Amino acid sequence: MSFEDMFARVAARHDELRDTLASGTADAQTFTRLSRELAEITPVAEAIEELRQVRAERADLEGMLEDPEMRDLARAEIDEIDARLPGLVRRIQVLLLPKDEADERSAILEVRAGTGGDEAALFAAELFEMYQRYAGLRGWRFEVLENASTELGGTKEAVASIAGRGVFARLKFESGVHRVQRVPQTEAGGRIHTSAATVAVLPEAEEVDVHIDEKDLRIDVFRSSGPGGQSVNTTDSAVRITHLPTGLVVSQQDEKSQHKNKAKALRVLRARLYEMQRAQQDAARAANRRSQVGSGDRSERIRTYNFPQGRVTDHRINLTLYKIDKVMAGEALDEIVEALLAADEAERLAELQ
Repeated sequence: MSFEDMFARVAARHDELRDTLASGTADAQTFTRLSRELAEITPVAEAIEELRQVRAERADLEGMLEDPEMRDLARAEIDEIDARLPGLVRRIQVLLLPKDEADERSAILEVRAGTGGDEAALFAAELFEMYQRYAGLRGWRFEVLENASTELGGTKEAVASIAGRGVFARLKFESGVHRVQRVPQTEAGGRIHTSAATVAVLPEAEEVDVHIDEKDLRIDVFRSSGPGGQSVNTTDSAVRITHLPTGLVVSQQDEKSQHKNKAKALRVLRARLYEMQRAQQDAARAANRRSQVGSGDRSERIRTYNFPQGRVTDHRINLTLYKIDKVMAGEALDEIVEALLAADEAERLAELQ
């Protein structure tokens, strides 16, 4: 189906919905459903109507080209319209792209140290802080759910909830392996080492999205411990939840309250189960389309942070920024995020044509 056919179908559907709702014949449930659909397609229909008006105006101006007195004015206005038309068409095309229902959601961020020992843990801690700073700059709420630290101040595993509108849409392409190249603090010889950390960004799930049956859970409690096994709590407040049907395990020990640790663990478990459901639903689509900005596979190397050269390279879109300090401060991360979003949008538009 061509874009022009899609434009016509959307415009016709918009008129049909408007007329049905105005007739007052729909029952309450149908009225709610149709009202929601109308709200979703109205911005598209309005943009299509604007495009039609501009095209009609251009056609009228072409008729004026035969008039010697109006020719120059008509040509100038036609040139102005021709400059606007591609932008109008692209805006409609973008509005017509399938929406990821999770894009507007908050997200669960998980950062884990990968290969590289202590240096990998230190890098994981810096990545976690980078996302925390980025969240602050965007006005999102960043809540640490779990942070298993090392004696040197690194992070074995850290989990956070990032709350705000559109968090998942902006962070979903961060999932994957992040590689760092630098001279470790623990290296006396001054040699550059390569280490890695794994990032996973999951859309936060509500209870209505994922039903968790208590009988499917094994809940173990144990005593919290700090870096190097140092006891930080004298009661069995830490919680480990195993989801028996899938084998997923989530531990939580940051809170002194067993109840609060269980609640946090369930949030993370729910997000992981929701992501599993999404992955299953997307399996057929993913088999036919592998996005140039990454599959979301956590084993995929997506970015390299080279400290000696001061550069950050995203391998999926071949983007390199020589401002590693600003990226790690969260300030320049938007430049990478925007480029990834633009690349994804361009690819999806190409698939529709």
